[in-house]
Amino acid sequence: MKAMILAAGRGERLRPLTDKTPKPLLPVAGKPLIQWHIEALQAAGFTELVINHAWLGEQIETCLGDGSRFGVQIVYSPEGGQALETGGGIFRALPLLRSTQTPFLVVNADILCDMDFSQLPTHIEGLAHLVLVPNPDHHPRGDFALHGEQVREAGESLLTFSGIGLYRSELFAGCSDGHFSLTPLLRHAMRQGLVSGQQYRGQWLDVGTAERLQAANALMAKE
Repeated sequence: MKAMILAAGRGERLRPLTDKTPKPLLPVAGKPLIQWHIEALQAAGFTELVINHAWLGEQIETCLGDGSRFGVQIVYSPEGGQALETGGGIFRALPLLRSTQTPFLVVNADILCDMDFSQLPTHIEGLAHLVLVPNPDHHPRGDFALHGEQVREAGESLLTFSGIGLYRSELFAGCSDGHFSLTPLLRHAMRQGLVSGQQYRGQWLDVGTAERLQAANALMAKE
């Protein structure tokens, strides 16, 4: 199974830190944030990685290279100066990810999570499988509901989408190259009963602000 790290965001809420450094390269406990993902994916057996980039993307390629020093193979999906959002970014990278037999894993670069990716399913019946987490203080309303193993748009108790998901290329049928969000595609698939999921209760942090970047550094410094 291949994996993709979404690394094209501008990081507006982290300015001025991201004015000269792309968000995925901001240091967390002595190494770039994105390196934590690469190492976790490699440890879980993912050796073929795709990384998209936009803002200051050349710095990401220079830093990570072909991935050989991490024990993986990295190919890049450049998006120019402006990111294509989650849906558009994945769609642009589909030729690098597409497989008729297995889904592919996508991880947001701007999270920190100690999940063992090898514990994710290698096969899904529907179009997507999402990892949901308890709602953090900055996102108390959550995103989706988990009913057994099915993810739905609404329910009595909503959880937060972690930014970790498995997808089949068929989820993007009918899409065209350009800027668009992944969320409408997921909601449409949910209404068809084609999105499964699981809850993860371990360490997870959305590194989206300077305060949460500081929290990530403090957390990983203890590891």
